[in-house]
Amino acid sequence: MSRLLSASGYASDHVADLGMRDADDASVWAYALEHGAAIITKDEDFSLRLRQSGTGPAIVWLRIGNTSRRALLNWFEPLLPQIIQLIQQGDQLIEVR
Repeated sequence: MSRLLSASGYASDHVADLGMRDADDASVWAYALEHGAAIITKDEDFSLRLRQSGTGPAIVWLRIGNTSRRALLNWFEPLLPQIIQLIQQGDQLIEVR
């Protein structure tokens, strides 16, 4: 996903590239807040954290279920312009189905 975003002209880092592969959600959350980054995830935990805290980084929650990486990217890529627009409009939780 990070490579697709970078190739599309968006700054993007994968948690592994940041040395945070084994980081807990709180650490990833704090990093995103500090750097003004959105979190793209298939994990419901970040959306729950946002709902509980009321504020936080933008969360793009991918609701596709188990799929191959290639199928995920093929599904996600055409949705990217709309997702970026929602983030720029200030949406904090973007559920992508």
